[in-house]
Amino acid sequence: MSLIFRSWQGATALLLCLGALASLPLLAPDVSAPFGSDTVTLIFVLVAGAALASFTKVPATFLAAILFLCAHLAAWLLIGGLSGNENGKATLAFFLMITACWLIAWRSVTVLSAIRTKSKAGDTFLRLLIPAIFGAWILIIWEAVTRGGGIPFILLPPPSAIGARLAGSIPILWADVRQTIFKAVLFGYVVGCASGFAVAILADRIAFLRRGLLPIGNMVSALPIIGVAPIMVMWFGFDWQSKAAVVIIMTFFPMLVNTVAGLAAAGNMERDLMRSYASNYWQTLFKLRLPAAMPFIFNALKINSTLALIGAIVAEFFGTPIVGMGFRISTEIGRMNVDMVWAEIAVAAVVGSVFYGVVALGERATTFWHPSNRGG
Repeated sequence: MSLIFRSWQGATALLLCLGALASLPLLAPDVSAPFGSDTVTLIFVLVAGAALASFTKVPATFLAAILFLCAHLAAWLLIGGLSGNENGKATLAFFLMITACWLIAWRSVTVLSAIRTKSKAGDTFLRLLIPAIFGAWILIIWEAVTRGGGIPFILLPPPSAIGARLAGSIPILWADVRQTIFKAVLFGYVVGCASGFAVAILADRIAFLRRGLLPIGNMVSALPIIGVAPIMVMWFGFDWQSKAAVVIIMTFFPMLVNTVAGLAAAGNMERDLMRSYASNYWQTLFKLRLPAAMPFIFNALKINSTLALIGAIVAEFFGTPIVGMGFRISTEIGRMNVDMVWAEIAVAAVVGSVFYGVVALGERATTFWHPSNRGG
């Protein structure tokens, strides 16, 4: 029993292999190009061998490599066999084997998570590899279900079709990114965050503004984008300026509220110490209160990095030149070109993640002294 609990994923994968053997073939009998017997044998050997290897006490790095290679090679062979047989031709045995491969990959990630390296580079590599495997298996299962299960393309295209459309539409996607990101999002983000920060300093200095603006800020933060965007288009026109205005509204108040809260985070003992040194307001602000507020400010910057992208894309639904990510999504969904819509979504997700990551790196470099960034 303890042997099974050592790798329940491997034990379950073995059971799934037995179930798949009992329900062969992997594809329906009427397919034009079924799996060859050598390919089927290799798939079962890879999965069963990896499942058995998961019970052994070999070094963790070696075991993780074996499990990783076997799971992904078997999955690649299974997905490759669907070429030309996408119309729901996969059988129960096919899905049992895909599930077994996923369990082997899960076991590989479990082993990788327990590895403790002696170098920072090794730790960084593992931190990147584990979520990469997780993300890859989302795509593998998505591909297997859509192509093997015969899900209509109009409902959910497979990742391979989205990737092909993305690779073939780079000039269009680049023009959309340039219009939405490099104009509306970046301009609105910088102006909105900078003005929110400046007004927060002013509100911290003047109690009347602090008491009057914060309730309004909470109210404006709850305004729906879909209600603000058409008004901004009417005020500022159909070009990127109206989208930037939406972004400014969405990013201004989160920065204001977080900065005001951060400026109040400095401890009373530290403030008393600054007063004992005869520090004036601005000296206390720059040497004590702003450093203490940095985690709050970067929290607002990270929140705004996603809000800015969402606001600009939604604003483009209500009027824009014939370019832009929101324009492309609304236009292509009307034409039923769902693969292009998903390509735009993928680009937006990548750009948003990079944007967020840059802000997070800036936070680590600036607030390295904070307990959340010291590690351990």
